[in-house]
Amino acid sequence: MTATATIEAVWRIEQPKLAARLTRDLRDVGLAEEVVQDAFLEALERWPADGFPRKPAAWLARVATNRALDRLRRTVMLDGKHRELAIDLAELERAMPDIEAALDEDIDDDLLRLIFTACHPVLPAEQRAALALRMLGGLTTPEIARAFLVPETTIAQRIVRAKRALRDAGIAFETPRGQERRERLGAVLEVVYLIFNEGYVASAGPQWLRADLSGEALRLGRLLATLVPEEPEALGLVALMEFNASRFAARTDKAGNPILLLDQDRSRWDWSLIRRGLDGLNRAMALTPTPGPYLLQAMIAACHARAVSSADTDWIAIAAYYQALALAAPSPIVEVNRAVAVGMAFGPAQGLAVADALRDEPRLKDLHLLPTVRGDLLEKLGRTAEARAEFRRAAELTSNERERALMLARADGCGVRENIEVR
Repeated sequence: MTATATIEAVWRIEQPKLAARLTRDLRDVGLAEEVVQDAFLEALERWPADGFPRKPAAWLARVATNRALDRLRRTVMLDGKHRELAIDLAELERAMPDIEAALDEDIDDDLLRLIFTACHPVLPAEQRAALALRMLGGLTTPEIARAFLVPETTIAQRIVRAKRALRDAGIAFETPRGQERRERLGAVLEVVYLIFNEGYVASAGPQWLRADLSGEALRLGRLLATLVPEEPEALGLVALMEFNASRFAARTDKAGNPILLLDQDRSRWDWSLIRRGLDGLNRAMALTPTPGPYLLQAMIAACHARAVSSADTDWIAIAAYYQALALAAPSPIVEVNRAVAVGMAFGPAQGLAVADALRDEPRLKDLHLLPTVRGDLLEKLGRTAEARAEFRRAAELTSNERERALMLARADGCGVRENIEVR
């Protein structure tokens, strides 16, 4: 691993913790993110030349806090005030030096406070999720843009506006209670889900998956479920993530190349995670007669988890759950997955009809998902030339290097095999 790759790996792990810690102390989510980013840039410059510190997290925290103090001191000198921050600068300076001790504390509460702060109702829904993904998931603007199916400039504007709005409104850094917590929960669950998905299939880069990112989302989801143990959607989301995370060991070969669901060695699945998922799913289903979107997706994932082999999968049930999901939470991504399920349950011609209805969907035009599905269904129908063209188009559209190689291999082997990644 190169020095830059090592620093980036440290960043992925430590950035959410540092951002949460500094947001608590600074009470300014935008300033916290900026100084943590400054610390990362300094690490990129200094660590390759000076050597890696013994405690990288403590080094980053020290640099970030010093940058924050420098900025606050300049503000006091220029304005005679703290940029409308309710911060006692002298008290903050006394509290900041013991960085290593602070990092040893339980940071769960800080992360939860940060995600609920980023999902405050003062922000529009799209700004909440974008900011939380940036702060908690460490996702880049392009990665967030792909998650939301919108241009990068749109996401950049959302993040800037969200930080400004939180600062100007003087939002408290806290975990809300009662009705206020329930009002914010939907946005929080969406953020956790999007972070998990970015780890499940990385939108860009050399790796097929980022288990650390999905693991952080699962941890946050479990914490949320303890906060709202009677909320079926929170339990459903945790069960969904546990089912999907159970496959991680089987999803790549030793070289890191993708192994798609129907080809996976199911003996390598984590059956303890599957049991946890099934228990959580049963608890969630007992709480509501009408499953919501996350609970429906968990029911789909459970169908795969219960199947001893790919041939035993209940595709008719999965297709029915996707139909219910399309009604509960309409989305072009849901329709793409429904096309796969319909094709497996009722034949590729019917699946292709669902997929073809999406060909003019603008939110899918820059994504590889639809051409991947169409390629698979066309290949099963014996239309190999059309299938090959679709796989090549999918390869052009994906920013993930492993996925691109997979699509090109599918194009080259068109007519030889039948498989596609499904959830």
